[in-house]
Amino acid sequence: MADFNGKITLAITGASGSLYALRLLECLVAANYQVYVLVSSAARVVLDTEVNVKLPANPEAATKFLIDKYQAKAEQITVFGKEQWFSPVASGSAAPKQMIVCPCSTGTLASISQGMSDNLIERAADVVIKERGQLIMVPRETPFSTIHLANMHSLSQMGVTIMPAAPGFYHNPESINDLIDFMVGRMLDHIGIEQTIMPRWGYSN
Repeated sequence: MADFNGKITLAITGASGSLYALRLLECLVAANYQVYVLVSSAARVVLDTEVNVKLPANPEAATKFLIDKYQAKAEQITVFGKEQWFSPVASGSAAPKQMIVCPCSTGTLASISQGMSDNLIERAADVVIKERGQLIMVPRETPFSTIHLANMHSLSQMGVTIMPAAPGFYHNPESINDLIDFMVGRMLDHIGIEQTIMPRWGYSN
């Protein structure tokens, strides 16, 4: 079995912003992390619409697709279906202690805040919360309704990091990729992975 620097769950849901998820996955692979990937049906539609990535619905085929795309090691990326309840992410004794939901739809936000656990994404997030792990959620919606804000407030009180997809401009971005890297760099900072894709405030490089 390959030796990895860490293990993390990445959930991709149907909010706009699939480029954030793909760039994050690329960076996690480059950092030699093992990644469990959970993709909603709506997320596959958004991936196709926004970036013309046709991710197979079959988990095994999707795993091979992503391993090939990012030239990952064997077992470095594993995609699980929405009802694979025997996967490691469904159990507190086996799930990674870190999870990012990127992008996070407001529907997923609501379900996780209420502990619904009706699919594997919701269950995996519930596990991380109950095990006092690190959960980062990247909602992409505007404007936020009072319901959205209440759900974010509730999750924040549980220790969840709410990181809206709201890139800054102080680094003088010259492309969409620069804006994507701003957000992905902040995510990497929060999970403790060294990154150089985003310059830090007050430093020249």
